[in-house]
Amino acid sequence: MDFKVSIDNLKKRCNLDNFDFNTTEDLNPLKGIIGQERAVHAMDFGLKMKKRGYNIYVSGLSGTGRRSYTYSLIEKIAKYKRDNKDFVYVYNFKIPNEPIALVFEAGDGKEFKKDVEEMVEKLKGEIPKIFESKEYEEKNAYIVERYEQMTQRVIKELNEFAEKRGFTFQITQRGLVSIPLKEDNTPMLDEEYKNLSSQQLSDIREKANELNKDITDYINKMKGLEEEFKNKLSDLDKQVGEAVVDFYVQYLIDKYGYNEKILTYLHDMKEDIVEHISKFKKNESEEKNMFSFLQKDDNKFFLRYKVNLFIDNSELKGASVVNETNPTYYNLTGMIEYKNEIGVLTTSFLEIKPGAIHKANGGFLILNVNDLFSHPFAWQALKRTLKTGKVTIETLNKQYGYIVTSSLKPEPIDIDVKVILIGDSYTYNFLYSFDEDFRKLFKIMADFDVEINRDEENLYKIARFIATHCEKEGLKHFDKGAIEKVIEYSSRICENKEKLSARFNQIVDILYEADALSDENSKYVTSVDVQKAIEGKRYRNNKYEEKLNEMFKDGTLIIDIEGEKVGQINGLAVMGTGEYSFGKPSRITASTYKGKKGIINIEREIKQSGNIHDKGVLILSGYLGERYGKERALSLNTSITFEQNYSGVDGDSASSTELYAIISSIANIPIKQYIAVTGSVSQKGEIQPIGGVNEKIEGFFDVCKLKGLTGKQGVMIPSQNVKNLMLKDEVIKAVEKGEFHIYAISRIEEGLEILTGLSISEIDKRVNDSLEKLTKDDDKKDN
Repeated sequence: MDFKVSIDNLKKRCNLDNFDFNTTEDLNPLKGIIGQERAVHAMDFGLKMKKRGYNIYVSGLSGTGRRSYTYSLIEKIAKYKRDNKDFVYVYNFKIPNEPIALVFEAGDGKEFKKDVEEMVEKLKGEIPKIFESKEYEEKNAYIVERYEQMTQRVIKELNEFAEKRGFTFQITQRGLVSIPLKEDNTPMLDEEYKNLSSQQLSDIREKANELNKDITDYINKMKGLEEEFKNKLSDLDKQVGEAVVDFYVQYLIDKYGYNEKILTYLHDMKEDIVEHISKFKKNESEEKNMFSFLQKDDNKFFLRYKVNLFIDNSELKGASVVNETNPTYYNLTGMIEYKNEIGVLTTSFLEIKPGAIHKANGGFLILNVNDLFSHPFAWQALKRTLKTGKVTIETLNKQYGYIVTSSLKPEPIDIDVKVILIGDSYTYNFLYSFDEDFRKLFKIMADFDVEINRDEENLYKIARFIATHCEKEGLKHFDKGAIEKVIEYSSRICENKEKLSARFNQIVDILYEADALSDENSKYVTSVDVQKAIEGKRYRNNKYEEKLNEMFKDGTLIIDIEGEKVGQINGLAVMGTGEYSFGKPSRITASTYKGKKGIINIEREIKQSGNIHDKGVLILSGYLGERYGKERALSLNTSITFEQNYSGVDGDSASSTELYAIISSIANIPIKQYIAVTGSVSQKGEIQPIGGVNEKIEGFFDVCKLKGLTGKQGVMIPSQNVKNLMLKDEVIKAVEKGEFHIYAISRIEEGLEILTGLSISEIDKRVNDSLEKLTKDDDKKDN
């Protein structure tokens, strides 16, 4: 049987002759995304669901278009939503440290702020004028006159009572003062008082003390008159001021009273203005002094009547779409800012600032999950908001040990927001398994694949995708040959000739670089330019590969690519440096001798073997036992190792290679060194597919080319990997000329026949003979 892979299967070339265009200049730009039907369906469904908990987790690798498509789709849907609201924070006249949140129709919040603050300014101007009116002065004078009359009457009664005890009372700047009377019942002068003897002074003081005890009722009556006088003046002020305040507040009630909460606030504000009408009445500035900055500033009082326009959606034409790239706790939930005043941190309801959740209210919030989890408290705050339907603005001063002199507790705001998390599948699985809240809150998963079908529809879309970037970024347009080369490159990076890569960022890089390398005199980017870009990207990243090839060439790394040897074979591995990966051949050897330990994995013994490689080696024991150990115990020791390898080994892609070396060593059958091998094997001898097949083939080809192609060299791969072949043209040309060969097999027996040139029956006979000899020798030793 011929196991060679045909030339046509080494690469699937792209031919766009069936499409009616010559360059991307002839195509309409692409709108939307290529492929990803499952993810698009999930996104559409999630965005339409109005129930709580149907937030969306967008899963996929970077570069698959998940973020750009998510944003474009949401913006499209957001255009048709018109239920926007404005939010303001206002002073709470009953509990000052708990500001009130008011909700308005979009645009009304801005108007409300303007109307309230204009009203206060008008009251500042009009209220002082009312208190200067003749009507007010007459009413004020009447109250003052009546107070003075009643006060004088009480003082007269007091003096009649005091005169009998040798005193009289007079009102001075110091208040009500008692003065001793002389014998003629006239008040004693200061000079006369000073000339009194000590005994006389003592007697007067004693009488004064007794008098003070007896006149308590008169003093209380005067205090009551004074309190009544102040209350009547205050009532007069409120009565006079209330009329003008009521006029302006009524205008606001008529305009914004459609909401009960707003109506309550306006009534509370009216009562507070009337209660503090004296603040509006006062228009003379206080006397300045060097400590005036310590005095209470009346302007601060009027801040309570200002409005904090928290969220203004007056200019928004649809639902808000917020893409928060730095989702810290405060950037999400908002914050209360503080000011340093004479070394003391203070704040007010005017310093409450919105977060991304507030800005996205009624719309959509887009977050990157890695950014979200890089900030403490942010994830918990988001979950709490989604669970309660309210967003609370709180400081983290307790957690961080910050000390503040005043704090606020703003009223929480009701939230209706659709959250879209963008991340990878590993994070999704982790959250789904370990976070119960996540399962309840993010019920939709839109999974963006890394590859799409290579059908005619998607080929045409790729061409339009290139046209889009040419228009958007000002690139030269690509001719049909250049597009074909880009499509072939796309299949190459996704390692499947029937698929195209959905990691469009890698495609876009080639577009940019091909444009940059294009001849200035050429109107279009050609296939030659695209090939230069691909080779240039490889050249910038393949220094390590070239160094290894140099070591193969000068003999530092030992490898045989000619002749045949027992227990020795060339395996293939993939190495990577960043975004670039390449294949590297590696000599694997096996040594067999008497014993009962079975297969000894040297890499495992020195702890340089990974779990998957260990599993692959153990599978070899299963195959050997299944095929050769049913009639006898396998009494042998076989050690295997990767020669000149001093780093870790993992993966099972070399398990079939190791099995060939072991069988060769047991049966003493030489193996062709010019055929390198890759592929994993099952316990039943089935060859299983591996990754990096193109890199592995090209890696061995490059070494053979350095040492000289003989026409015998080649690579043996699993038959399932034929669909992954997208080899570079240099390898295909060598195969066409018969200088290099690629074999595809499905069972270990087929590989043995290719590598040894013997039939499987002959190989089995030699293996059984060797095992029989080892068993007999072992039995003699036991006897």
